[in-house]
Amino acid sequence: MKRRRRTSAGGSTIEFVFVTLMLIPLFIGASGIGVDLIRTMQTVQLARDAGHMYARGVDFSQPGNDTILYQLGSSLGLSGNSSTSTALVILSNLIYVDEAQCSAVGAWNALSNTPAGCTNYQKWVFTQRQEFGNAALRNSNVGTPTGVSLDPTTGKISQLQYVTQPGAVATFTGINPYSNVSGVVSGLPSGQTLYLAEAAGKAWQFEPFFGNAQTYSFGIF
Repeated sequence: MKRRRRTSAGGSTIEFVFVTLMLIPLFIGASGIGVDLIRTMQTVQLARDAGHMYARGVDFSQPGNDTILYQLGSSLGLSGNSSTSTALVILSNLIYVDEAQCSAVGAWNALSNTPAGCTNYQKWVFTQRQEFGNAALRNSNVGTPTGVSLDPTTGKISQLQYVTQPGAVATFTGINPYSNVSGVVSGLPSGQTLYLAEAAGKAWQFEPFFGNAQTYSFGIF
């Protein structure tokens, strides 16, 4: 009887170890998915709130306004310290370059009614770009303005540059609701702009199961 009890006790221990080896990864995986779901909802809300404020003319170059933005993203780890921030907000103001935009900078031939040096005619371009948080976390899904001068405080680009410089063109990948078909933009009147807010954050990290994953969301207003 004593031998049987000892044998049974040893078998139970082995069974418990095998069951534990299965339950621990399942528990870790379920916890990771739960945390990432929460962080994803926080990212979506951050992009939505930032976009609403941006589209309503809130100037985030003002210290008081960017403080509000950092408070909205504090749950994701958004902060003004780019080296320690675990989140990022990218704000982009975009405009469609039409005849009026070209004429305003003298890049339109009124006699022939054709562009004259209007490099970005019938293209979406950046007129402003601002980033808050850890800029190294990810790149924008619409590209980054290059070869143009951004105002160091407001991030604005001069009209002459965004009309004539190729580096100001935005590269949409299926997220622009106002598509350009045969040179015609549907649904958006001339002179109107798009306000794009993108938010990203670091997802739950647990090596080697969960690597350098991220959450991402955007809103167009």
